[in-house]
Amino acid sequence: MTRYEGGCLCKAVRYHTEAAPINERICHCRLCQKVIGAAFNARVLFRIDDVTIDGPLATVNTSPELKRGFCPSCGTTMFSRRDSAGIIGITTGSLDDPTVFRPQMHIFTASKQPWVMLDDGLPQYEGAPPPS
Repeated sequence: MTRYEGGCLCKAVRYHTEAAPINERICHCRLCQKVIGAAFNARVLFRIDDVTIDGPLATVNTSPELKRGFCPSCGTTMFSRRDSAGIIGITTGSLDDPTVFRPQMHIFTASKQPWVMLDDGLPQYEGAPPPS
């Protein structure tokens, strides 16, 4: 089984899990763009209880249900967390080995930047994906 591990730029915060991901998606919504500071947020989703995080964390609620976690020292955004659903989305940019990321779809493509070309053959959804 793949071990997912990573952390922030200054190495003050580390996380790891050996659980299988729930899903792996690329989100193009404006909220993710703002928080990540990039055109999209590539993330791997796990159950909260399956991920161990060590080190000082700061969080901000970016919507009533969604909390983002970042390092208070270097500012690296490492996850989005939805406590009501028991899920956490790890940012692929914070993984030690981002090549383990295997995206399954693009979501919220209605907000995709016009210069981003999606020609990878993955399913695309203008909003949230259909329930699984």
